Amino acid sequence: MTENTPLHIAVLAAGKGTRMRSRLPKVLQPLAGRPLLGHVLERVGQLATAGIHVVVGHEQERVRSAFADAPQALNWIDQGEPRGTGHAVHRALASIPDHARVLVTYGDVPRIPVADLEACAAGTGVTVLAARVADPTGYGRLIRDAEGQLERIVEEKEAAASERAVDLINTGVLAAPAGALKAWLARCEPAAGGLREWYLTDVVSEARGDGARVEVVTSEEPAAVLGVNDRQQLAVQERLHQQEQAAAFMRAGLALADPARFDLRGTLTFGEDCELDVNVVLEGDVVLEDDVRIGPGCVLRDCHVARGTRIAAHSVLEGAWVGPEGRIGPFARLRPGARLEIGARVGNFVEVKNASLGAGAKANHLSYVGDAHVGAGANLGAGTITCNYDGANKHRTEIGEYAFIGSNTALVAPIRIGDHATVGAGSTLSDDVASGALALTRARARTIRDWPRPKKQQDPG
Repeated sequence: MTENTPLHIAVLAAGKGTRMRSRLPKVLQPLAGRPLLGHVLERVGQLATAGIHVVVGHEQERVRSAFADAPQALNWIDQGEPRGTGHAVHRALASIPDHARVLVTYGDVPRIPVADLEACAAGTGVTVLAARVADPTGYGRLIRDAEGQLERIVEEKEAAASERAVDLINTGVLAAPAGALKAWLARCEPAAGGLREWYLTDVVSEARGDGARVEVVTSEEPAAVLGVNDRQQLAVQERLHQQEQAAAFMRAGLALADPARFDLRGTLTFGEDCELDVNVVLEGDVVLEDDVRIGPGCVLRDCHVARGTRIAAHSVLEGAWVGPEGRIGPFARLRPGARLEIGARVGNFVEVKNASLGAGAKANHLSYVGDAHVGAGANLGAGTITCNYDGANKHRTEIGEYAFIGSNTALVAPIRIGDHATVGAGSTLSDDVASGALALTRARARTIRDWPRPKKQQDPG
C-alpha cells in the first residue's frame, strides 16, 4: 500500500453461529465481558483507516444496537441473503472506492494481533494471512506452486488427500486493491441457482491469472488468528486472553497468587503492592489504590478501593466505594451505592446497599444496612437490620456518631438514632432516639419453675 492509498476495513459479522447453540448472535458472544465483535473493532481501530464497514445479517438490529456508542464511525452493511464470504465482501466493496486498499477480517476473531493486520494492510497486491497449526482439520489449505508462491486456497471439503496434509491454513484475513478485488470477485460469482457458495478465497487464483502479486503473511501467533465457532473454541480464546492480561499485569507489578485463576472482564487500574488471591473476578471498571489485598473467590464490579484495604474471601462488591484501610468480609456483600469511609469495617454475612459507613464504623456480623448513613465510630451488633422498605417506598435510617446498636435490632425507617445513643439488644424501634439516650423494647424475662416439658404422644398403632 502506498502512502497516499486509503485503507478501508471490511469486518464480516453476518454469521448466525449455529454451532454455538445460542439465541445470541455469534459476534455478540462474550469474551472477557465484551462481545467478540467489540474486541475486533478495538483492534482494527488501531490502524489508520478511512472507513470501517461491518457486514451484518442474522439479528443485525441487535448487533447494531450493541455498538450504538462505539468510539469509531461504523458503516453497517446488510448482507441480505447470505451466499458466502465472497458475497459479503462484494456487498462491502460497494461502499469502498476503487483506489483504496481493503482489508477483510472477521467479527469472530477477537484476538487477532494488530501486527498481523498491519502486515496485511502494508502490501500492494493480494496479501493472505496464514498460520501453521498442528491439526489443520476444517480449515482451507494454502497450496503453493513449484517456486513456493501461493497458487490457490482449497477448502477442506474440496481438497485432495495430499492437500489435506498441508499444515499451512487460511485464516480468512485478506487484503487487496479494492478495484481489482471487485473484478476478481465478479469472475468468481457462482451461476444463478447453483449450490456452491461464493468464496472469497477464489480470488487468489483469479489474481494469479492476471499476474498480480500474491503474498502470504504467516502469523507468529496461530492460536490468536483462529475464529470462534463453538463454545469450546470460545473457552480456549477466553483463557488465552486472560493469561495475556495476567502476564501484562504481573509485569506491571500486580501480585497474582495464580495467574491461571484470574479473570478480568473490564478494565483494571492498580497501584503498588496490590495482591489478588485465586479466583478473583473483576468486572466493569475497577480501581485499586496502593496496598490493596483481595482474598480468594471475591467478585468486584465497578468499584473503587482505596489504599490499605483488605477484602477477605468470597466477598462480592458492586458499585461500591471503599475508603482507606477498609476491612471487608469474609462473605460480605456491598451493593451499588455502598460507601465506606476510612477504617470502616463490614464483616461476614453483612449486606450494605445505598448506604454509607463513616470513619471507623463497624458492622461485623449478620446485618443488613440499606438506605442508611452510619456515623463515624458507630457499632452495629450482630443481626442489626435497617427496615427501609414499607412495601411501596424506601426510607432512610440515620445513625449518629459513636452510636451503639445492640444485637438483633430492627430499626424501622424513617428513623434517626442520635450521636452516642445506645439501643438495647433485641429491640424493634420506629421512633427517633435522642443523642446519648438508651432505647430498648425488650420484654422483661419470666421464669416458670417446675414447668412440665411436653412429651411425645404414643403412636396408638
